[in-house]
Amino acid sequence: MYPARKGKKIRILGIDPGLRITGFGVIEKIGGKLVYVSSGCIKTLDGELPSRLKSIMDHLNEVIAEHRPDQVAVEQVFVNINPKSTLMLGQARGAAICTAVLNNLVVAEYTALQIKQAVVGQGHAKKEQVQEMVKRLLQLAGSPGADAADALACAICHAHGGLGLGGISTAGYRMKRGRLV
Repeated sequence: MYPARKGKKIRILGIDPGLRITGFGVIEKIGGKLVYVSSGCIKTLDGELPSRLKSIMDHLNEVIAEHRPDQVAVEQVFVNINPKSTLMLGQARGAAICTAVLNNLVVAEYTALQIKQAVVGQGHAKKEQVQEMVKRLLQLAGSPGADAADALACAICHAHGGLGLGGISTAGYRMKRGRLV
């Protein structure tokens, strides 16, 4: 699919864009295993749109410089009831994509439905289910915050081609009502 650094080791930056809070998560796919690297949130202060977008870009540049991902996965914008909110979210998403492209990174995009399907096994999973599955799949001590979990989930989805549970190691888990338990 995409060239990997050092054979089968691929470092992926997942981004859950938002104008107020942008989540990010970095994982490595080593063969069929997923390894947690880092995650967090970029919070922008209230103010003019250009300065908020610059803040997102500056912080994502820092994340990219520190963690040196090979690929980037970004959640696509969903259209909600408020067109102004959708437009603002789209601009934050555009800033994230531009930052990745300016760093010469390949960008893949996934819908929330694809991400939830890949991580939880059903496309209409709740945020808490996504957080729990991210915790389990990456063997984390605690659940990451919602925005960081969404970004990690986006990276996990990309690591497995956005095709669902097919490539995820599920040893020790079983499926129950569309979820790994």
